[in-house]
Amino acid sequence: MKISGSLTLLLLLGSVSAQETSESNPPTPSDLYAALKEMTASLVQLKADMATVQPVAFSASLAVEGELHIGPVPSDTPLIYRHVPTNIGNAYNTTTGVFTAPVRGAYHFEFHINSANSRSTAAFLVKNSENVFAAHESQPAHFMSSSNGVTLLLEVGDKVFVRLAATSHVFDNFNHHTTFSGHLLFPM
Repeated sequence: MKISGSLTLLLLLGSVSAQETSESNPPTPSDLYAALKEMTASLVQLKADMATVQPVAFSASLAVEGELHIGPVPSDTPLIYRHVPTNIGNAYNTTTGVFTAPVRGAYHFEFHINSANSRSTAAFLVKNSENVFAAHESQPAHFMSSSNGVTLLLEVGDKVFVRLAATSHVFDNFNHHTTFSGHLLFPM
């Protein structure tokens, strides 16, 4: 990272307390050097921290091939998305359908649910065990869909998944209508 000389000077002057400036004793070169050294160390650490954070992103759909109908289910049921074209960072588990946060940060998730043949559909995006957002659609005939998205602050190890609501039905096929996606926006 490059910082211009004037920006560095402004940062250094901003690091001098009000008491020091009210005494009308300007900072000594050793004070400025110490402040500059501390800021350089902080920037080096920030750069190292950013370099160690691996990118995290995934997209998945229910059906790998053919048609897939799930439901109506007797109780809320986690959905397991088996067609996973993208799983950068391997935070999405294709066996359980659960995304596990590898780093503390802000993550964005989207989910889309579809149904056919006049069967209502509803699902929840779940963080750990808490329903965060829902999507629902019901109509007397034809194909139907609903979707939702959210940005969440996650701690390391937090779990996010989609749960099909009790009595609901979901449909997917080779066009990949029913999907679950997420990615790390930035670490915190």
